[in-house]
Amino acid sequence: MNENRAQRVLRQHVQTDRLLGAEAVPIGQRPLFQQTSQLPNRHPTLDRPAKSRVLETMDTEQVRGCTKCGLCHSRTQTVFGEGDPDAQLMFIGEGPGQNEDQQGRPFVGRAGELLNKQIKAMGLERQQVYITNIVKCRPPNNRTPAPDEVAACADYLRRQIATIQPRVIITVGAPATKVLLQTREGITRLRGIWHSYSGLEPDGPAIGVMPTFHPAFLLRAYTPDNRRKVWSDLQQVMAKLAQSAT
Repeated sequence: MNENRAQRVLRQHVQTDRLLGAEAVPIGQRPLFQQTSQLPNRHPTLDRPAKSRVLETMDTEQVRGCTKCGLCHSRTQTVFGEGDPDAQLMFIGEGPGQNEDQQGRPFVGRAGELLNKQIKAMGLERQQVYITNIVKCRPPNNRTPAPDEVAACADYLRRQIATIQPRVIITVGAPATKVLLQTREGITRLRGIWHSYSGLEPDGPAIGVMPTFHPAFLLRAYTPDNRRKVWSDLQQVMAKLAQSAT
């Protein structure tokens, strides 16, 4: 990254943090993803137009030209995320596949079609939620993202969550769930149980996290039992959103 671009990216980081209400940047590192039992209320800090501007600038000025990891060499284009910037519900998956890499949109293949059906079954439309992945470039052959690739995108994901501040996050599949909750537990043990994303604390709220199976897994193992489990997970989210709205 040349000096001019580095300065531009740094300015955007500062501007984004200011919009999100940050007055200082902590020195040192702390875990971005922690697990607690608290399920929060929503405390939005930006209106929808401001959130749209933050997300669009992050995408166009930083993510599209990102060269932080080796995935930049094999991608067709980056896949930042899409949906309502003021969404109450956020879906986070593993990474773009071939269709996503070609179109620049998350979840647009067969798995995306199934996700759309799940969203509609919840009484929502795709444009009412926000959908993204833990990495913004397609891993070769759709493999699981490597740790250094996840780390390269971690700040983008954290700032997406900080900007949108959804009431609930649904992690689809084991990789996204393990990253967000910082755990090695498998998706079978984690799904169906409320967890919490605490990466915005102490200045921002904890956010309820519901892990569930990835739509691509359901397409491979579309059994009545697996479908019941996913529908149970989604029903819990629907109940939580309804409770928060009252």
